[in-house]
Amino acid sequence: MGKKIAFLSTYPPRECGIATFTQDLVNEIKKIKLINPPIIIAIDNGDYEYDEDVKYELKQYNRDCYIKLAEKLNKSDIDLLVIEHEYGIYGGEDGEYIIDLIDKLNIPFITVFHTVLSNPSEKQLFILKELGKKSDKIVVMAKNVIPLLKNVYEINKDKIEVIPHGVPSIPVLPKEILKEKYGLKGRTIISTFGLINPGKGIEYGIEAVSKVARKYNNILYLILGETHPNLKKKFGEEYRDKLKKLVKNLGIDDNVKFINKFLTKKEVIEYLNISEIYMTPYLGKEQAVSGTMAYAAGLGKLIISTPYKYAEEILNEGRGLFADFKDSDSLAKCIEYVLENPEKKRLMELEMKKFGKSMMWDNVAHMYVKLFLAVLDSCETKGKAV
Repeated sequence: MGKKIAFLSTYPPRECGIATFTQDLVNEIKKIKLINPPIIIAIDNGDYEYDEDVKYELKQYNRDCYIKLAEKLNKSDIDLLVIEHEYGIYGGEDGEYIIDLIDKLNIPFITVFHTVLSNPSEKQLFILKELGKKSDKIVVMAKNVIPLLKNVYEINKDKIEVIPHGVPSIPVLPKEILKEKYGLKGRTIISTFGLINPGKGIEYGIEAVSKVARKYNNILYLILGETHPNLKKKFGEEYRDKLKKLVKNLGIDDNVKFINKFLTKKEVIEYLNISEIYMTPYLGKEQAVSGTMAYAAGLGKLIISTPYKYAEEILNEGRGLFADFKDSDSLAKCIEYVLENPEKKRLMELEMKKFGKSMMWDNVAHMYVKLFLAVLDSCETKGKAV
């Protein structure tokens, strides 16, 4: 009888990076016959209907549901719970209700940290410390957060596993054919994609493109993705409208294009494939993982980024270029360097392609399954309930 694993996470159709991450990972794990197909427990905010993959729902803002879920899991035949952790997806201050669940949970569990802050609030520190103390293993997606976990959150190094963010392997048409398909033949494409919000720093990308376009008027900056649903609920399209106004004021309507939709994986891969440069001008240094950068890295793209944590790991050893935070001149210099040094661009892309091979979802899923089995084996050896 194969082992039964459950994932606690947001899940499609909820438009959220962690939802997409979990769906991709689960779909890949289903192909590996060493364990049963995983069960999904969706963190539900009341807005979505789920498919048959979702066996349970956890009401995000109902504290009692966290305790009831723990009791249900303890009585079930589930051997291991995987908790996808991000502060904003659980109820209570900074998602503190998750602590109610783990306090009552008797089965082994692994926690995947999607954000690790170097200067957490008291509550944020408490939550990650508790998760670190009680989880059988902690998974992070970059090695450079390990010192933070040890020194700030006091998590034992032996508990920490590094597994890269996965990247889909989808066959696509050659770049020039795709450019024709999208009506972009002859354009030099720079792209940024993901759920749009002010933390992305897209205004600095737009300003950088306006500077470069004076010399290279065929460049086109594609801003791909819809506004983050939480932001849209509170503020509508305020941020996007601000960006559009900036484009108009700079007189670069022909050099910037907004694709305002939640992209399918195939569309993401196609748009990345036609991009000469992928750019993440993010504002915050704290970001421990970026699914969008993982996709670009997996495809061996030339990446220009501000030096947030995940970018520092991915672009290490000359695999890409760094620009200063909140500095459009710095971004513009990087873009011009790439356009003026095609051979150096090619070499950086080759290095990134090599690095990106380990990030394909099939490899990543095998790493997770190996970890699940090791944890369960260890629990059985210690006589812990599984």
